[in-house]
Amino acid sequence: MAGHDLSPPPRPETCELCGRAAPLTKHHLIPRALHGKARYRRRFDRAERLTAILWVCHACHRHLHTVLGEREMADHYRSREALLAHPEIRTFVEWLATKPDGFRPKKRAGRRR
Repeated sequence: MAGHDLSPPPRPETCELCGRAAPLTKHHLIPRALHGKARYRRRFDRAERLTAILWVCHACHRHLHTVLGEREMADHYRSREALLAHPEIRTFVEWLATKPDGFRPKKRAGRRR
């Protein structure tokens, strides 16, 4: 697709969810495991699949994948605003934002579904 920039958004200084200065990872708003699925190839062009990214800390990233399944993420939570509108995610992010930058929450059990 000519004219489309396929580079991810620039890495910010802090997590785009909790705002803490911590090592950041790329969270694909359309999970990479779904990029090859026909349903998602029809709905989102290649540029959108590759560049729809949030830079988040490890704790926020782990929590997102604990709370949401991949299809649920791709279908309903493709933006920072949508993620923060989810009550479990918002509560966790608000709690984590009060912790110091080096704080690492204990791992929780897997998805509760």
